[in-house]
Amino acid sequence: MENEKLKSFVIREIEKSNGILRLKPAWVARDFLPPGKRLGLPEEQYNLGERGGICERWIGSTTKADNKFGVPNEGLSFLNINSEFEITLKNAVDVVPELILGENYSKTHRGLNRLAKIFDYEFRLPYHIHQMQHHAQLVGRNSKDEAYYFPEGLEMGKEADTFFGVHPFITNEKKYELLLKPMLEWKDDSILQYARAFKLMPDDGFHIPSGVLHAPGSALTIELQEDSDVFTMMQAKVGGKIINKDLLFKDVRKEDREKHGERIILEMIDWETSGDPYFYENRHTPPILIEETKTNSGEEYWIFYNTNKFSGKKLIVHPNGKFISTDKGVYNILVWKGKGKFAGIDIEAGGNFDKDELLICYDAAVNPLIIENTGKEDLHIIKFFGPDINPDAPLLAKYI
Repeated sequence: MENEKLKSFVIREIEKSNGILRLKPAWVARDFLPPGKRLGLPEEQYNLGERGGICERWIGSTTKADNKFGVPNEGLSFLNINSEFEITLKNAVDVVPELILGENYSKTHRGLNRLAKIFDYEFRLPYHIHQMQHHAQLVGRNSKDEAYYFPEGLEMGKEADTFFGVHPFITNEKKYELLLKPMLEWKDDSILQYARAFKLMPDDGFHIPSGVLHAPGSALTIELQEDSDVFTMMQAKVGGKIINKDLLFKDVRKEDREKHGERIILEMIDWETSGDPYFYENRHTPPILIEETKTNSGEEYWIFYNTNKFSGKKLIVHPNGKFISTDKGVYNILVWKGKGKFAGIDIEAGGNFDKDELLICYDAAVNPLIIENTGKEDLHIIKFFGPDINPDAPLLAKYI
């Protein structure tokens, strides 16, 4: 569709929907681990042959997945509208940024600049990093700070602990090359001996900056991050199998790999944060009640915070309750539990993928919206915001 025609079409859809757009789910396959099969899909839809399995759902995404065996537009969200045209959310933001992002925000921010997802693996992910900006930009990508929230009511999986960082002595004594041998040999998971493990708990979370070593556990995880799919996998054996070593160098320049080999990875690690003796205290992000918006009908919690790069809330509306929601900028939602109405629009969790995902454009977001619970259980909604929208989001007190 030509640009002007697309622009006119998106404007009409925004006006017709009063600034609230339904989105389709974006399913993403990975080939290094089997799926946990908790995303609500029929059993036969998880296995995709050489592409691997459906392990992630991306939410309100304008980011394309970076897979070896990809498909066109994998990872991108599409508008869920009655039309002969398929329009990605990225297309819509590109043609009418002022309507979706807000006029002032769109002058200083190019796009939504965040990626929300659910990741769901049978086993713990490999020990890895996401490159910091100065390394990511060498391969034309962005950094990837990220944060996790572990929702209640689901099995935590086979390996429900996460390895974060390294033991402090490694950074204190600058014994960085301890991690080099397992990468060179590429035969087992012995690299994990240098990391610390943390048990994952329901209704809990962590904030992890780029460059920090981590191996996320098998709990189904709702994640909010920068809009990037950059990484380097440093653990050879996961889920009982050896993964392709190309994943170690996925986002490393060819010339750096040829000149430095595995040693180049050591230069990409944020050693100070990875070796922080107060890693838990400085990165642990349990829900924080937002007292200002609490009512008898419902309450909100910060669940993604400690950074200005993104933020997120959990909204709970009690049965037969109505909650008036007013926010500071564009956001998207995932209906995690229950059913109801969002500004008059039917919403429902539990596998009804046509009704569990919305984008709330700026003008709608900053004005009062009535959210109703029409079911018999609490209605849970996750709100995802991009950079600089919630400067009042909490920051953790620094332990040193």
